[in-house]
Amino acid sequence: MTNRIINIAAFAVLTLLWLAFAAALVFNRDLLISAWDTLRAWPLVVQLLVWLLTLPVTLGLWIWQTSWPLLLRLVLVAGLAWATLYVFNPWKASGEMAPAPSQT
Repeated sequence: MTNRIINIAAFAVLTLLWLAFAAALVFNRDLLISAWDTLRAWPLVVQLLVWLLTLPVTLGLWIWQTSWPLLLRLVLVAGLAWATLYVFNPWKASGEMAPAPSQT
């Protein structure tokens, strides 16, 4: 039961972070630049902790800061967001196979 609560909490936090990322993309892209600059200004130990705890979102920020073509960055960030939410979705099918019925 504890694992389920942790999974739901992680999914909720990552969903909120990705929604904030998407809102910043749509309404104010300067917020993403500001978030990246703020993250990079923190001490290295704090940066490493944030990268560890929010790896997909900070990776999305890094991708957004590159000089790659806009379409490529959008596809990579959207794909990363989708993959993150898919993997962390606590309600998806677990993929565990049910035991086979006994043949008597």
